[in-house]
Amino acid sequence: MDLDDPVVRLCAEGMQAEAAGRSDEAHALFRQAWDAATDDYGACVAAHYLARHQKTPEDVLRWNQECLERADRVGDERVRGFYPSLHLNLARAHDELGDGTRAREHYRHAADRLEDAPAGPYRDGMRFTVAAALGTGGSGSDALAELLGKLCERKDFRALGLLLPPYLGDLGTAEDRTALLTAVQMVRLSASLPEDEAALLDRAMGEPAQAGRPAPA
Repeated sequence: MDLDDPVVRLCAEGMQAEAAGRSDEAHALFRQAWDAATDDYGACVAAHYLARHQKTPEDVLRWNQECLERADRVGDERVRGFYPSLHLNLARAHDELGDGTRAREHYRHAADRLEDAPAGPYRDGMRFTVAAALGTGGSGSDALAELLGKLCERKDFRALGLLLPPYLGDLGTAEDRTALLTAVQMVRLSASLPEDEAALLDRAMGEPAQAGRPAPA
C-alpha cells in the first residue's frame, strides 16, 4: 500500500493506535480515513478498519458489506487479496446475528478465495478458521485425532508440525486429502513413533476417505 495516500496513512496510524490499546483514537482515525476517501479503493480500505470498531453486530455487518461492495467496484489486483478476509468477516457477522445460512455462504466464498491471500501464517490462520466453521477441519479420522492427542502429550513437535496444518486446514477437497495423506506418510517413513502410535497412523491412512465428512458446499 502507498503510505503517501492519505487514506492509507490514516489507516496505518489507526492500526498503531489500535495496537497500543487506544481504541477511541483508532476509531477516529479510521473515520477520518473514510471521510478522506475519494475513490472506491480508499473507501474499501477505510470501511474494512471501521468495521472492526463498531459496537453492534448490525453495524459490523453494514461496514463489512460496504467494504465488499467497494472492492467489487474496484475489481482489480489491488483488492484481490482482500476477498478471503472480507468473506470471513462477513461470515462472522452473520453468525453473530444468528443467520447460519448466510454465514456458511460467506465461509464457502472465503474458502474459494483463500489462494488469493499471501502464503504464510495469515492465510493458514484463515484456512483453519474456515475449515472449523464448515466442519471439514479434522479430516473425520478418529485414529488421527487420537494420535494427535498422544503426540501432544509427549510433545512430539516434529510429527505435530507435519500433521497439524493439513489436519486443521482440511476443506474437504481432493487436494486437501492428498496433503493430509502425504503428511501421514512422511511421519510413517520417519519410523520414530512408538508401536501403539504407529498402529494409529496405519489406521488413519484409510479412514479419511471413508468417514462421513460434511459436504463442503
